[in-house]
Amino acid sequence: MKQLNFKSILIAITVIATFIFNTPAASAFCGFYVSQADGSLYNQASQVIIARDGNRTVLTMANDYQGEPKDFALVVPVPVVLKQEQVQVQTPEIIKRIDNFSAPRLVEYFDDNPCQTQRRTLNDSAPRPEGAQQAPKAPPSDDALGVTVEEQFDVGEYSIVILSATESQGLETWLQNNNYNIPDGASELLQPYILQNLKFFVAKVNLEDYNPEEFTNLRPLQMAYESRRFMLPIRLGTLNAQGNQDLLVYILSPKGQAELTNYRTVKIPSDVDIPVYIKEEEIFPEFYQSMFKNSWEEQNGKAAFLEYAWDMGSCDPCSARPLNPEELKQAGVFWDDSSVFITRLHLRYNRDLYPEDLRFQETPNRKFFQGRYIIRHPYRGEADCPEAKDYYQKVYNRQQRNAKNLADLTGWDLEEIKQAMDFVEIENKQSSPWWQRIFD
Repeated sequence: MKQLNFKSILIAITVIATFIFNTPAASAFCGFYVSQADGSLYNQASQVIIARDGNRTVLTMANDYQGEPKDFALVVPVPVVLKQEQVQVQTPEIIKRIDNFSAPRLVEYFDDNPCQTQRRTLNDSAPRPEGAQQAPKAPPSDDALGVTVEEQFDVGEYSIVILSATESQGLETWLQNNNYNIPDGASELLQPYILQNLKFFVAKVNLEDYNPEEFTNLRPLQMAYESRRFMLPIRLGTLNAQGNQDLLVYILSPKGQAELTNYRTVKIPSDVDIPVYIKEEEIFPEFYQSMFKNSWEEQNGKAAFLEYAWDMGSCDPCSARPLNPEELKQAGVFWDDSSVFITRLHLRYNRDLYPEDLRFQETPNRKFFQGRYIIRHPYRGEADCPEAKDYYQKVYNRQQRNAKNLADLTGWDLEEIKQAMDFVEIENKQSSPWWQRIFD
C-alpha cells in the first residue's frame, strides 16, 4: 500500500473551548507584503481551527501523520457523545488558507529621493495598526474493561467510535485489543479525562474503503458540538512526541480575542526594522524560526505567543487574500460571516513544560495585532543635493540599528550580520561634523 506523506504518529490534540470576541473597525497602514512565516516552518506542528460562538463549537484538526494507513490512530477527549451527523472530513486546503492569512509577515518600504521636495521623512516609523500490536487471543469483554461503545460510524476514510470509560488501564487495553496503534503507557494520561467524565473520539483508517489514489493525505476531521468547557487538552499529544511540539491554534469568533488563564499569553516581537538582506537572501523563514526560539527561551517556554489578531474581512498588509464566505463555512463559521475575528496562538510545548491542559478566557481586548517585520530600502539613485548628505548618514545609522535589532531578536552574531549587509557609502557623500565620530 502506498505510504502516506505525513510527519509523525499522532495520538491526540483537541480543543474544547469557548471564545467570545468583538470586531473593531479596520486600521490601515501602508506597506508591501513580501513573505510570511507559516505552519510549514515547523517539523512537528499540530494545527487546530476553532470556530466558536456561545456554547457552540466547530473544531477542525489537521493530522500530521506519517506512515502506513493501518498504523494510524487518533484518540481525542470530547465533552459529549458525538453522532455521525456531527462529524465530517474537510479539505486540507482550508487549514493552509487560515494559516497563510494569519502568518507573521515581512513587509518592505522604499525611501524616496532625498532631493525631492515632497519626500517621506526617513526616521518616521511606518504607520502601525491601531490596536492594531496484536490483540490477545482471548481479550476481556468491554464490560470487564469498563469501556462502553456509545457510537460507531464511518466518515470519509475514517472508522470512528465514541467511547466512555470508567478506568484508564481498561481503556488502554480496549484500544490495543481493537488494533488501535497507540503507545504503551497511555493510561496515565487518559485517567484525568475519565475523571472529568469526558468521552473519547477514536479514529482509524477504514482500510476497506481507503483509496490511496484518490487522496494521499488523510484529510482533517471536523466536528460540531455544544459545551460550556473552555479548555484545550494537549497532554495526550505528548505521548509519542520526540522533543518539543509546535501547536498553532486559529480561533474564529464573531466578537474578539482570547488568552490563556493558566499560562501567559504574550505578543510575539513585532514592528521591528531588520536588514534588507533578510529578503534578498530569502532567509525570512530562518529568521522567524530563530526569533521564535529566542523569544520562547526568554519566556522559559511557558507562554503562548499571539501572532495575529484581526478582523477576517480585511488585512493590511495582506499575506493572503481574506477568506470568502464558502471558505469561512469550510473553516467552521456557522454564524453570519460578516463578523469573523481571528486569534492565532502559537505554543511550543512538551510534557514537562505544560503539566496542565490549556484553559482559556475571553478578554475585552479588541485591538488588532500582527507579527510584522520591516525592511526599508535606501534610495540608490543619483542624489547630489545638500539634503542627501544628512540622508546617507541617517541611512547608515539606521542600518547599524537594524543589524543590532536582528542580533537581539535571533541571537545571531552581530559581526556576521554586518558582513552580510550592504551598507551605504557615506565617505564621499558628505563630510561629517568633527564631533559626530565620538557622539555616535
